[in-house]
Amino acid sequence: MTEHAPLILDVAGTTLSADDRRRLAHPLTGGVILFARNWENRAQLLQLTSSIKAVRDDLLICVDHEGGRVQRFRTDGFTHLPPMRALGELWMNDGKGAKAVPGSGALRATNAATAAGYVLGAELRACGVDFSFTPVLDLDWGESGVIGDRSFHRDPRVVALLAKSLMHGLLQAGMANCGKHFPGHGFVRADSHTEVPVDRRSLQAILADDAAPYPWLSSTLTSVMPAHVIYPKVDSRPAGFSQRWLQDILRRQMRFDGAIFSDDLSMEGARRLEGQVVSYTDAAIAALAAGCDLVLLCNQSVGDGRAVDELLAGLDEARTQGRWQPSVDSESRRLALLPETLPQAWDDLMYQPAYLQALDLLP
Repeated sequence: MTEHAPLILDVAGTTLSADDRRRLAHPLTGGVILFARNWENRAQLLQLTSSIKAVRDDLLICVDHEGGRVQRFRTDGFTHLPPMRALGELWMNDGKGAKAVPGSGALRATNAATAAGYVLGAELRACGVDFSFTPVLDLDWGESGVIGDRSFHRDPRVVALLAKSLMHGLLQAGMANCGKHFPGHGFVRADSHTEVPVDRRSLQAILADDAAPYPWLSSTLTSVMPAHVIYPKVDSRPAGFSQRWLQDILRRQMRFDGAIFSDDLSMEGARRLEGQVVSYTDAAIAALAAGCDLVLLCNQSVGDGRAVDELLAGLDEARTQGRWQPSVDSESRRLALLPETLPQAWDDLMYQPAYLQALDLLP
């Protein structure tokens, strides 16, 4: 086991370059996040994931694959999964007139959510992908364009139960899960990819509403991704860089003991701390010091990849200087996200009764 491999990096194309292999072999690299540019077809994806594991078999291969508009692989047999809002709408549909059965929509929706999780996880695992950053636990306030139909519902109770059902399906496929974006991104309009959103509500209001799914799911969540949102009545820093949010509230108050990922350090919401633009290395150190176990740097391997090399070298130097201390607990949390079972081959999956039934249950 490495001392602590906190960095989740990307790769430039559909095959590994010599630079990709060198970066993935670095002892501070803990995983890879894939994007649509890394996809041509299933055979190519399986070859890519196999070549990543050949560099180091403990690397966690991740993807943002939620359903709806956030689904990186959509062709060559991959099921087009519905946006999570479709499951929330199914929850609300108990039928009409004399055929209406109170609660029947909720029961159909939980079954459909489990089916979605199973199809999502089983198809990815058949192609060598270990992990997807799903489900979204943000509430649908009707304000956030970046969240929008990625959210199950406005009611945190519905969100929690549908998310738990989806995570059950992921578990059936042998895949861990990631609740995001703690403590909630749905209330603010701004997109943290391009600006720094600010949510001015009180801690009490946030805990009572947007953050409510997290303690309810604390025994089910295997990882959490905090929001690049500032909640000034709680802390001046975005949640992903806040000891108050990650250690005091998420770890101690909500008793969450899984892995915490930073969101992408290249996003605008991650590059500004206390109003100052910081380097990727300083952002990574700040996230790790706040309580993140793993940090993502996305879309920086394209071109010369200088930002990736600077982060690897910078964090290595920070460790030598004592500015960052590796964590055995964080490394254990990373390793716990790796699948413990062998995946089913795609051709076998296509005939499996549980998979075929799950397809029938999707809305």
